[in-house]
Amino acid sequence: MYGAIEAGGTKFVCAVGDESGTIIDRVKIPTTVPEETMAEVIAFFKKYELDAIGIGSFGPVDVNPESETYGMITSTPKLAWRHFPFVQAMKDAFPVPIGFNTDVNAAALGEAVHGAAKGLDSCLYITVGTGIGAGAVVQGRLLQGLSHPEMGHILVRRHPDDEYQGKCPYHGDCLEGLAAGPAIEERWGEKGINLVDRMEVWDLEGYYIAQALMQYILILSPKRIILGGGVMNQKQVFSSINKYLQEFISGYVTLPNLTEYIVSPGLGDNAGITGSLLLAHQALRDKGTGSLSRRDK
Repeated sequence: MYGAIEAGGTKFVCAVGDESGTIIDRVKIPTTVPEETMAEVIAFFKKYELDAIGIGSFGPVDVNPESETYGMITSTPKLAWRHFPFVQAMKDAFPVPIGFNTDVNAAALGEAVHGAAKGLDSCLYITVGTGIGAGAVVQGRLLQGLSHPEMGHILVRRHPDDEYQGKCPYHGDCLEGLAAGPAIEERWGEKGINLVDRMEVWDLEGYYIAQALMQYILILSPKRIILGGGVMNQKQVFSSINKYLQEFISGYVTLPNLTEYIVSPGLGDNAGITGSLLLAHQALRDKGTGSLSRRDK
């Protein structure tokens, strides 16, 4: 039996289940400050005998098992959570293997194993909501190098008619600063859900997301791209993305049928929590093969 945490900026989703994605219990807990939120998280899991726990967290986080700060949330804009030792806090409460990665990497893993990319050895999962983040599976493994990917903060070309300055506190007009939910609201004066019939809103959104997808395709060449998050619930943006992506690629590489290549999550809102169950399964398996992080050693 596994515990899973999908730690988001506004809420934590905690679940108990198995690696097949079957969930027997789940709860949503508001993301306030670590002392409050973690107390509720731990109380929920204390009801069960767990074999391992998987965590998919908002970030940035330290996912390098050899690092002294492995398992910490690092330079997050949520000040109360900066330098919070997430993995250690869970280890102190539960003496079981713990898998740790970003929330979008967890979602990518869930979609690769059980969702829209099942049967493929590569995919890209992107969430467009309060922020923009992406996780990638390459040759069956989550992509990780110096750290985890931060694809939401790439620079994109401004639309010539867009005078909005951007909302990212670090980079201003990066992709997240121009196309995440808060940027849509600040630029247009209303939340995206109230702008459904304003096609200029979604055309501009598609313009920026398509630029990002072009770069990801040219660099990673994923076999499927999955777009999730609250903004992508506005399905009309997909047609704008497809239109601009073809324009930007300009025949340089051959694209597959875009309606089958760029898709919504097969697991819906369960991609992240399903992936976190898989992180728990992997942690237990790695423990059995002797693959330990520095903090375990």
